[in-house]
Amino acid sequence: MKNLSLEFAAHVASGTTTLAWCWKLTRRDGATLGFTEHDRDLSFGGTIYEAAGGFTASALESTSGLNIDNLDVTGALSSARLDEGELAAGLYDDAEIEIWRVNWQDAGQRVLMRKGNLGEVSRSGSAFTAELRGLAHRLNQPVGRLYQYGCDADFCDARCGLAGAAWTAAGTVMSASGNREIASAGLGAYAAGYFTRGKLTFTSGANEGEIMEVKDHRAGGGLELWRAMARDIAPGDSFTVTAGCDKQYATCAQKFGNGENFRGFPHMPGSDFVIASAE
Repeated sequence: MKNLSLEFAAHVASGTTTLAWCWKLTRRDGATLGFTEHDRDLSFGGTIYEAAGGFTASALESTSGLNIDNLDVTGALSSARLDEGELAAGLYDDAEIEIWRVNWQDAGQRVLMRKGNLGEVSRSGSAFTAELRGLAHRLNQPVGRLYQYGCDADFCDARCGLAGAAWTAAGTVMSASGNREIASAGLGAYAAGYFTRGKLTFTSGANEGEIMEVKDHRAGGGLELWRAMARDIAPGDSFTVTAGCDKQYATCAQKFGNGENFRGFPHMPGSDFVIASAE
């Protein structure tokens, strides 16, 4: 049940309406953007909703119970504020979404139709499709610990107990290929594989502040990232990289000397125990 003002209810009931959809997006860095399907910009609540040509949405459906309400928004990467590099870098991941139905002749007549978060975003050329997920999608997220062999702590977090500075090294890009393969200086003293599964954070250059996981660390300081960076990696770019952890007890105990803080269950019985015969 939506609560409409008397004026807005009368407008909707009139049979001749001037309604438009508006979307307010709040990124994880706090930046706020507004878009509308209308042919001119609208403004309300301190946000300017930019007229986005070719910006369309699928039907908005509501369901009872705990089913997740989804819809898709399709548009072009044409807005000066909707940067493809920021989209690829993850600034829009899980962004908060508000969907409004607005009388474009009087923006004071409006109703909030849905709140949720930005889900999967796919791109094709200069166009994008974004999935909008209802609030119920949070109920699909795991809560609590998992009974498993591997550790469920993040490396160097409070549960892990290690100090990040002790396991972090600084390097400089010497050359890069495909924005994914890096030859670096400053990591030559570390054995191959030391930084595999670690996190690399750029501290200068076009990707400053961006983080990517290391897929492979080769002898001499060669690094391969899991995904190509959204912006060009250039010689001279600086970065820090943390040691990699595969979440196994042997690695925790032998590589890091932190076996007492291991947050998995390395001695849980497996399938071999279940099918073994009694002696």
